[in-house]
Order: sequence, then C-alpha cells, then structure tokens
Amino acid sequence: MTELGAGDTIYQLRKQIQAINSDLINLEKKSDNIPELISSTNLLRSNDHLMEINHKKSDLISAYGQYSNQLEQMLATVFDIQKELKEILKKQSSLISKNYSKNKTKTRKKNL
Repeated sequence: MTELGAGDTIYQLRKQIQAINSDLINLEKKSDNIPELISSTNLLRSNDHLMEINHKKSDLISAYGQYSNQLEQMLATVFDIQKELKEILKKQSSLISKNYSKNKTKTRKKNL
C-alpha cells in the first residue's frame, strides 16, 4: 500500500511552503533604498536583495514540487484502494446473489 508517514510528509511540506512564503513576503517589504548611501551601494544592495528573493522563489517552487508529488502518490493510493473495494463489492454481490438464488430454489422445492 503506501507509507504511513505520507500525511506527516505532506504536513511538513505544507509548513515549509508557508515559511518560505512568509520569508518571501518579508524580503519584498525590506526592499526600500536607504537615502544616505550612494547610488552604487544601493544598486549592490538591491542586487543582493533580488538574489535572495530569487533563491526563496526557487525554494518555494521546489517545495511545491515535492508537495505535489506527495499528493499525487496519495491520490494514486486512493484510486488503488477504490479499485480494490470495487472488486470486493463485486465478489460480495455475486455471493449474495448465489445465496439468494439457492434459498429461493430451496423455498420453491419445500412449497411443492
């Protein structure tokens, strides 16, 4: 079947996604230039800041990829379980039908 810890993995990935989103929001808020510094320093600072934002966005994409893969695995497991349950129901239905037919035949023979 599937790993029992799949729910924990998805929970941890969701927490990671939330943390990265929070970091990204905070980084985007801190992008104001400091007027006291010369423009070249502001450009360097801005470049570093953009590199940090890019890194966080890459982390976010990676976390969403892992999260998506875990959800796909869980969904595949659910479909496998659904298929197994359908087969079990078919077998049980056929057994019930056979038992019903046998009982109906016995009842007819008794009544004759």
